[in-house]
Amino acid sequence: MTLPMSDPTAWATAMNNLGMAPLGIAGQPILPDFDPALGMMTGIPPITPMMPGLGIVPPPIPPDMPVVKEIIHCKSCTLFPPNPNLPPPATRERPPGCKTVFVGGLPENGTEQIIVEVFEQCGEIIAIRKSKKNFCHIRFAEEYMVDKALYLSGYRIRLGSSTDKKDTGRLHVDFAQARDDLYEWECKQRMLAREERHRRRMEEERLRPPSPPPVVHYSDHECSIVAEKLKDDSKFSEAVQTLLTWIERGEVNRRSANNFYSMIQSANSHIRRLVNEKAAHEKDMEEAKEKFKQALSGILIQFEQIVAVYHSASKQKAWDHFTKAQRKNISVWCKQAEV
Repeated sequence: MTLPMSDPTAWATAMNNLGMAPLGIAGQPILPDFDPALGMMTGIPPITPMMPGLGIVPPPIPPDMPVVKEIIHCKSCTLFPPNPNLPPPATRERPPGCKTVFVGGLPENGTEQIIVEVFEQCGEIIAIRKSKKNFCHIRFAEEYMVDKALYLSGYRIRLGSSTDKKDTGRLHVDFAQARDDLYEWECKQRMLAREERHRRRMEEERLRPPSPPPVVHYSDHECSIVAEKLKDDSKFSEAVQTLLTWIERGEVNRRSANNFYSMIQSANSHIRRLVNEKAAHEKDMEEAKEKFKQALSGILIQFEQIVAVYHSASKQKAWDHFTKAQRKNISVWCKQAEV
């Protein structure tokens, strides 16, 4: 097994961090020692279902198990993962609408081209503001790309095959607060608020009862139609409302006065009918009241009879023959009936 390694020492260190057996410097694997007591080779990493090529479904990963990151090879640099047993890097509170990240720990010889080469894998980069010191700010096109960039926090970066201090560094990626991100987030929130108001307005309009149809303008033809409706008991309410609207609009003049007088006379002809209907309803109400009084009187009489039974049972000559539980029940029933 041969590996194209430009720096065998750094490669072996990275393999140790991943918990894998190191390979020989010349590209040959170190032969494992045989342990007769164990009946297996020592020095070989245990076979797990996660290894490729075994065709076994991997078991679920426990939530407390550290995530093992892989080495990332770029064109001009290499990223070595941090120790999986170390705690995750601390980050500040995420600003609303954050699309910008702070990247510290860059190599002194790192250029903007190398930064683009590393972080363009996370998504489209809108702008890069690089400082003369070893940090920069990167603004992405979408918010989810920031989470991908945070994944690279803790990685050690090495430019080419150089081990010079100026060509290495440990990346620290964190959320950054930018005015452009905040402005775009506020614009988006205002747009969502407008859409919500529009949705509510449409819902209110849908649930609002329909407006009554507008009253037609006065004409001789419409006047004859309303006059016929005024004679019909079922259409009288609609017709009299039209008549009222025309009068309030000022449609009455010398030419139309006779027509309006005829319609008013037709409306007046319903007075006798309405009076008769009112008298009939009042009579029905009086009969219902009398019926209610009779029913209520019968109910009260029965209540009084039941209470009289309780009182008779409470007298000495009958009371002494009841048990204690029976006396208690009779007393409770009497109180309930008297209420």
